[in-house]
Amino acid sequence: MENKISLYIHIPFCKSKCYYCDFASYANKEESMEDYVLALVNEMRNYGELFKNNKIATVFIGGGTPTILPLKLLKKVLKNIFVNFNIENNAEITIEANPGTLNHDNLSLLKEFGVNRLSIGLQAYQNNLLKKIGRIHTVEEFIKNFLLARKLGFNNINIDLMFALPNQTLKDWIVTLKEITKLNPEHISCYSLTIEENTPFGLLEKEGKLKKADEEIDRKMYHYAQKYLSTKEYIQYEISNFSKLEFESKHNLTYWTYKPYIGIGLGAHSFLEGKRYHNTYNLSKYIKSNGEINKLKEDIEVLSPKMQYAEYIFLGLRLLKGIDVTEFYNQFKISFDELFKEKVHKLINLGLLEKNKENIRLTHKGIDLSNIVFSEFLPE
Repeated sequence: MENKISLYIHIPFCKSKCYYCDFASYANKEESMEDYVLALVNEMRNYGELFKNNKIATVFIGGGTPTILPLKLLKKVLKNIFVNFNIENNAEITIEANPGTLNHDNLSLLKEFGVNRLSIGLQAYQNNLLKKIGRIHTVEEFIKNFLLARKLGFNNINIDLMFALPNQTLKDWIVTLKEITKLNPEHISCYSLTIEENTPFGLLEKEGKLKKADEEIDRKMYHYAQKYLSTKEYIQYEISNFSKLEFESKHNLTYWTYKPYIGIGLGAHSFLEGKRYHNTYNLSKYIKSNGEINKLKEDIEVLSPKMQYAEYIFLGLRLLKGIDVTEFYNQFKISFDELFKEKVHKLINLGLLEKNKENIRLTHKGIDLSNIVFSEFLPE
């Protein structure tokens, strides 16, 4: 395995669940936080021992809402990352934060422990929309805490935004983008609302009580973001992600460029040496396992070469620069053209892919129909 790997750490606690969320997270579980962190630290220790010869290039602490942890526990998590792993000097260290949970104390602690990238979930710039999707914060809290983070020296901040929300108008979306770009964050992620089955929104949709945005408004909002953000010096480098020059998310690039990563915490996924697996999604089982890796692992899948080729392609095609066929050969020691020449030719004729020398990437039309493109590469 290559020497550099990435690290994902999951904190599954929230003040309350957003109506669209199907992540492994829980509200009102304060009594479990301490036991969870103890198990998490043990899991870190065990992985740290296994990977003591590897450098950690990026760290991402996600959730849930990691910044909901009491300071003492947050400190324990941060400290143990550095105690147990060989973190590169210039590693990108990101933490996800809900604007309603940030304050001077936890931001200062994050700064002290080397967190150098914040990913703040705002979603919309209208308080009425935030309420409708179950967010716990207001726009005013977001602005206050964004400015506080700047004051404390955070100079790499991502803002998560969502479009195609129930009752959201194109005008709402335009205002959101305009106001956010005034704050000049280094990175903006724009996600279309996906309604998952076992969420409050999924149940409402089933009962016919939730009107989903139609495909046309969804695409209008997405295309508007593409055009508008490019006028504000944001480069679209991935289907949903836009950044200022050299501020791409290095951690997420790990996933899209098919590099290895360790997932630690409840339900966290790992990808190592052609194997995928995830930790248990059961909170009490996670805590009882006390960080023992083999007790936590579930759904271990050894990917066939064909599946690895497919994953490499559809993850790589999410990037606007696409995939390089020479890099594909270096990774798998097999010719890309030998495997996929006909499929690529077909997709080029449909106007979904374009090829420039060694590079294959999605066209504008291909971005909108990316799932059709990706499915072409799945093993038959």
